[in-house]
Amino acid sequence: MKKWGGKVVLGGSAPQGAGAFYPATVVVFEKDHPEVHREEIFGPVASVFIVKSTEEALAVANSSPYGLGGGVFTRDVKKGKELIEKELQAGFVVVNDYVKSDPRIPFGGIKESGYGRELGHFGIMEFVNIKTVAVAGE
Repeated sequence: MKKWGGKVVLGGSAPQGAGAFYPATVVVFEKDHPEVHREEIFGPVASVFIVKSTEEALAVANSSPYGLGGGVFTRDVKKGKELIEKELQAGFVVVNDYVKSDPRIPFGGIKESGYGRELGHFGIMEFVNIKTVAVAGE
């Protein structure tokens, strides 16, 4: 089954009956990086893009207008860390893990996924109105 220009390999349609339930869905894109990649999907939908190189993977990931979270799964942790620190455009990035918030560390996006941070020291500073006081001669 094709959906959004990709092949649905799991899920893909809401079950009959009452309620608002949508099953986990996986859509694989082999060639094109369609409009679905430029939408922020809030639901159990995973878009899988088949690419031929690290550079192409970064280009696909960074072409999204959103940047809440992202990650790299790799055997070369040093290279993965370098990629997420310097090249992957997202507010929360991880190596060999999935993005999840933790109250001890700041969490937030970039681009159209938000401005500022919540949680952690930086998050609480979003709620502080700092006053600057200057006295002539001091």
